Amino acid sequence: MPHATITSVRRATPSTRIVRVRPDRAPFPYRPGQAAEIAPENAGSLTPYSIASSPEDTRRDGEFEFLVKTDAQGSWGDHYPPPGRGQRLRLRGPLGGFVFPARPSERRFLFIAGGTGIAPLRAMIRHGRAKGQERLRLLYSARTPLDFAYRRELCGMARRGEIDLTLTATRDVTDKWKGERGRITRAQLAALLDDPETLCFVCGPAPMVDDVPRMLQDLGVDRSRISVEEF
Repeated sequence: MPHATITSVRRATPSTRIVRVRPDRAPFPYRPGQAAEIAPENAGSLTPYSIASSPEDTRRDGEFEFLVKTDAQGSWGDHYPPPGRGQRLRLRGPLGGFVFPARPSERRFLFIAGGTGIAPLRAMIRHGRAKGQERLRLLYSARTPLDFAYRRELCGMARRGEIDLTLTATRDVTDKWKGERGRITRAQLAALLDDPETLCFVCGPAPMVDDVPRMLQDLGVDRSRISVEEF
């Protein structure tokens, strides 16, 4: 089984960490949106995580990253100890069919993320930008304003006109919060759909993955243009 080494760990939100790894074997080919199973060398089981980097990122620097949820003690996956730089991992993958197509016929793309579901969608968005796609819209829902992983990066892309970004926080919102509030609604989705021939990707908690595709279909998007992944 291939192995990898953790090259850095940084805080994404109070309950998640961005773990960058360098696989022993290069190249490590994968499609944007796919996952890999990882675990410390001495762990008995592997845990799947979406790869949050684009294939272009990995070809450039030989690394990729995962958005890892941690508990109050810093443990992750199947009760693994806190991740740290230099730690060796077992690695299996890539896995999964939730991917950005190689040659999409659509020219408009809508990404709907909830919580850590942003990970594969970030990979797709970065891939889309690398391929010259211009009509990329992201609707990102998280519990609080502190729970948006990659927020600074995404806001920077929005300021540069690389994506259209909508953030909505569902709870513990103060008056300082300038984004939207509450769970994702049909009206929010309608405002982001210029054309029913938009390719849509949905990734997040089960209730969101249940509700959002139905709303998209109500707005005229064909089910064949809605790809879902549950986190």
